[in-house]
Amino acid sequence: METNKKQDPLSALDTRLKKARELVQDPLTKTTTDSSEKGSVLSLAFRVAVEIVSAVVIGFILGWFLDDWLGTKPWLMLTFVFIGFAAGVLNVYRMASGFSYSAGYANKDETVGSPNSANERK
Repeated sequence: METNKKQDPLSALDTRLKKARELVQDPLTKTTTDSSEKGSVLSLAFRVAVEIVSAVVIGFILGWFLDDWLGTKPWLMLTFVFIGFAAGVLNVYRMASGFSYSAGYANKDETVGSPNSANERK
């Protein structure tokens, strides 16, 4: 008879997860900030600003040229500025939510043809 009993896989996984959680510190409760974190926050803020400003500028330019071409001076420019602002906010929302720019906004696990989606349908 075997004296050393093997640990079942679920309890082994549980102990490994507990060890991993002890190693990982919650970023909201972390008190120390190093220069790499400051740089990443600054780059994120810069990206958010660039997303919104570039969308508004593109909307402004597009509306300006359409107004000049069609003779409807301020209206198309104002409309496209608002559309550009909405597009910039949508891009920031996608970035913050982790969505990609692909159509459908499906998670990788929910895409057609993935192994997980075939198992969930059964």
